[in-house]
Amino acid sequence: MVVLKVYDLLGREVQTLVDEKIEAGFHTVKFDASRLASGIYFTRMLVQPQNGSNSFVQVRKMLMLK
Repeated sequence: MVVLKVYDLLGREVQTLVDEKIEAGFHTVKFDASRLASGIYFTRMLVQPQNGSNSFVQVRKMLMLK
C-alpha cells in the first residue's frame, strides 16, 4: 500500500497523488501544480508492506516557482 500526498508549509494537505496498492518497482506520477501558489511544499510517501515488515516514510521538500 502506497500513499503519496503533498502538503503546504503549514502542514495542510494540498493533494493526494497516490493512495492504492502498487507493485514493487519504479513508478512515475504526474503532479499538476498549476492551481498552487509559489512557495515551499512537502511530499510525504508512506509505504506499508503487506508482509508485516516495517513501514517506510519519506518526506521531501519542493520549491514551486511560477
